[in-house]
Amino acid sequence: MLPADGAFWRPSNQMGVLNTDLAKQLEATTLGARLWRLRPGQASTRHRHRNTHELYVLLEGTGRIRIDQDVHSLAPLDSLLIGPNEIRQLFNDTRTDQLWLVVGAPPEPANTLEMTAEQLAWIYPDGPKALPPEIVGSEHHRS
Repeated sequence: MLPADGAFWRPSNQMGVLNTDLAKQLEATTLGARLWRLRPGQASTRHRHRNTHELYVLLEGTGRIRIDQDVHSLAPLDSLLIGPNEIRQLFNDTRTDQLWLVVGAPPEPANTLEMTAEQLAWIYPDGPKALPPEIVGSEHHRS
């Protein structure tokens, strides 16, 4: 068990989005699980996975996600499942925080420091810091 006040939160390496790796803290080996808190003007990395299916559940706020070229809006407790190879990106172009639970299986190595340039280019087709058009040029974006 991991009490909520015992979870370790930190900014993500690429986009600075506050998150907590629940799976690691609970010593899960068969799936990945994180909570992500996107503040207004933030986005997660635009990425894809080779084998992992990911379940996205919006817990708070109005959720926004692009899957390939389609944008979806979610209300609290809405969920969606994204398969491998589909390019996805959470983004917050609203005025309130979003809190997401993202669970994926099977887990894939995520240490970008150990990946080749080719592996990184496949995972992040637009680079690891690409922002969606909804954030670029908005009053939320801060360089």
